[in-house]
Amino acid sequence: MFQPNLFKDKNIFITGGGSGIGYVMAKQFLDLGANVAIASRKQDRIDKASAELRAFGNCYGTTLDIREEDESARVADEIKKEFGSLDILINNAGGQFPSAAKDITPNGWRAVINNNLNGTFLVTQTMANQFFIPQKSGNIINIIAEIYRGFPGMAHTGAARAGVDNLTKTLSIEWITYGIRVNAIAPGIIKSSGLEQYPEQFLKSIYDRIPMKRLGTMEEVGWLAVFLASPMASFITGETVYVDGGQRLWGDAWEIK
Repeated sequence: MFQPNLFKDKNIFITGGGSGIGYVMAKQFLDLGANVAIASRKQDRIDKASAELRAFGNCYGTTLDIREEDESARVADEIKKEFGSLDILINNAGGQFPSAAKDITPNGWRAVINNNLNGTFLVTQTMANQFFIPQKSGNIINIIAEIYRGFPGMAHTGAARAGVDNLTKTLSIEWITYGIRVNAIAPGIIKSSGLEQYPEQFLKSIYDRIPMKRLGTMEEVGWLAVFLASPMASFITGETVYVDGGQRLWGDAWEIK
């Protein structure tokens, strides 16, 4: 389906690219000929990841705290020096922790909202103003979460990701005259290092909550990002595509007692 040079001469920036889904996506795009910049908050993580990924193509690594506007501007300057331009932005960075809503502290709430919603907007706005709007072309893909029926057990990230879902729709219309497409991917429960923070009891029953009776893979999320970034999806914008094995349509994720 995907030709080896599909993204030849295309420049892609992936936040949260030092591990997990972001790392896998970076490798997939490199395999298809792209120049890829990845960012993570931790220097050691980004150094290790970018060194490994350079075995597959041209990969540039940098640190970034997406919550800080000045840092996004710095990274935009680095990308301009390294690649000259930017064609595709994948907002993959984020983080959350499981908790009943009644137990989320004000600081915990603000931290997740600031990271997942505010950080996504700041990076998006910066890259659009620095690259996509002036060049009248661009492609933005936001990685959110399975929020179709709410997100009991993680109200903070559910609210933040729903904000990004709406932001995706809004920007797809506001920026369509600049030739910018904006879409989102909503992964369900994916087999990755991110599951390590979930309670053991939750993980034991996880398969019964997914109609396909298995976890998704990071590669399955990545291939959808590749499709949405490609010319094959050139008439798709403002969409949120779920990769969840049907979980959004069936089963309970939160026991009602």
